[in-house]
Amino acid sequence: MDHPVRSGSGVSALLRRLLRWQPAATLDPSTRANPDAVVDCAVYVNGERRPGRPHYADAYDSCRRDRDTFVWLGLHEPSAAVMAAVGQVFGLDELTVAQALADGHRPTVQQHGEVVLLVLRTAGYVEHAELTQDSEVIDTGDVMVFLGDRFAITVRHGATGALAPVRAEVERRPALLAEGPWAVAYAVCSRMVDLYLEIAGHLERDLERAEESVFARDRTADIQNLYQLKREVVEFKRAVLPLQVPLRGLLEHDPVGPPRGLHRWFLDVNGRLARAVDRVAAYDDLLTSIVQSRLAQLAVEQNNDMRKIAAWAAIAAVQTGIAGIYGMNFAHMPELGWRYGYWAALGAMALAALTLHRLFRRSGWL
Repeated sequence: MDHPVRSGSGVSALLRRLLRWQPAATLDPSTRANPDAVVDCAVYVNGERRPGRPHYADAYDSCRRDRDTFVWLGLHEPSAAVMAAVGQVFGLDELTVAQALADGHRPTVQQHGEVVLLVLRTAGYVEHAELTQDSEVIDTGDVMVFLGDRFAITVRHGATGALAPVRAEVERRPALLAEGPWAVAYAVCSRMVDLYLEIAGHLERDLERAEESVFARDRTADIQNLYQLKREVVEFKRAVLPLQVPLRGLLEHDPVGPPRGLHRWFLDVNGRLARAVDRVAAYDDLLTSIVQSRLAQLAVEQNNDMRKIAAWAAIAAVQTGIAGIYGMNFAHMPELGWRYGYWAALGAMALAALTLHRLFRRSGWL
């Protein structure tokens, strides 16, 4: 389930250089101003948020002194220096920090000492007036959730999957937050799965329009546009389907899992994820059938064109044959000296052409 990102020795050397080169003020945990990468930082006591937005180091220090508290630190595309400083404060090892700096991870659950890492893919639907061969339909990113005894750290990469609505929603449910950092993991998972179902609804409308364009009388569907939609659906599929295994592992407490109080909530997320997986898989199969249908139509259209070309070539061959014979100018040819021979030859050509054209039209070649 692990997804290696970079060479361990290279990342270690990079982090050591960053820690050595940064000014003391940058890495000083007592600094009151949070870095720009910090979207929000809050301390929760028995499910209730303490007022203010403290520095993450001060927030974590207070949580370690008080019972039934934890800190939720939200980061968006942090720099290596910021992530190294966060790792120092929360006791994250070098590999964990390195994973937080990279994007493009596969959904997974990992355990690094006392810290559990949950990786999910984010997704967003890109509105578009019409589908083209360059249309971006699905925009993906990822979010990593680091869970410790007294903290939850969310690190998001990409423009999609903003977690501000997640925080606002879960703060209205203090009983859920009272379960501790795993409540954050549940809220993030629930939000991502809801986004998957929402995007699936948009994709269904796109597929309906694509299907109508393929089977319409004028057949305006372009195979390049359909293939682009197919690629976007495959990208969405890669974000949704791999989440089944790690989420099932959490429910089985293998290797780690949420507290019993949150087990039924994760079961609900798993059920909604199953619906999203079924819909995405069905859309992928349907789009494959649409593409194959359009390719079959193109083959039929090309065959019709070839039949028309062959029919006109046959009509022209008759005219060429008559003209070729009477163009040889031998002295003893039938009707060569006839006064009306020229017009008779033209009439024979016209009659042969009309007869063949009628026959080809009746057989469907023209």
